[in-house]
Amino acid sequence: MSLPEELFPVVDDDGNEISLAPRSVCHDGKSMLLHPVVHLHLLNPNGDLFLQKRAMTKDLLPGMWDTSVGGHMSSGETAEEALRREAEEELGLKDLTFHLNKKYKWQSPRERELVYSFTGSCNDIPVTNPDEIDEGRFWEMEEIKESLGKNIFTPNFEFEFNMLYITHSDI
Repeated sequence: MSLPEELFPVVDDDGNEISLAPRSVCHDGKSMLLHPVVHLHLLNPNGDLFLQKRAMTKDLLPGMWDTSVGGHMSSGETAEEALRREAEEELGLKDLTFHLNKKYKWQSPRERELVYSFTGSCNDIPVTNPDEIDEGRFWEMEEIKESLGKNIFTPNFEFEFNMLYITHSDI
């Protein structure tokens, strides 16, 4: 017997929940239902950014490097609650300090997301969940900049990294 399919909240442009839809519908490339997600950019004291390599079992972008933590919000959950849940689920982080950077809409050929992007730090050492992540490590900012555009990172991570860390004078 299979588990019931995960239901995602469908939201308006402001993030207000208007309905629920199955994961498969939100990711089918046809419905393009806007659904909320959280991203965390975890920085260490040296300013290095922890990135995760998405598990090869993921339905979207397997094997690509991505934000430290990323996940879908549940119905009725705040972005902050979702971020804490996902950080513990993916990296075992419990003592997390964070702030919201930006809320923006992202669209790929398969889905449309309302992204709540956070930056944070933690005293815990990240321990990757092998069901979600193939590997993870801290990257120096220059190493990330040198690797942009080389099909190493997810397109959403590259967009978000450019938006958050690269100023117009750097381009």
